[in-house]
Amino acid sequence: MRIDKFLKNSRIIKRRTVAKEACEQGRVLVNGKVAKPGTLVNIGDIIEINFGTRTMKIEVVQLLEHATKDNAHNMYNII
Repeated sequence: MRIDKFLKNSRIIKRRTVAKEACEQGRVLVNGKVAKPGTLVNIGDIIEINFGTRTMKIEVVQLLEHATKDNAHNMYNII
């Protein structure tokens, strides 16, 4: 699954266009490497997202094409 789609489906970032812009600005890392919006993520990957002064580090646990609000938090673990 593409990183921008994962961030949107897991509800870490609300809109896919915002996730795409974050990737283009170099604020998203996958396994320590800067991610482009089309970078593919797999189960077990570590994603780091820089939100201004805060940094969120997560591990991908599940990939769902359509996640409900209740299931979205099951797609990742915060490290």
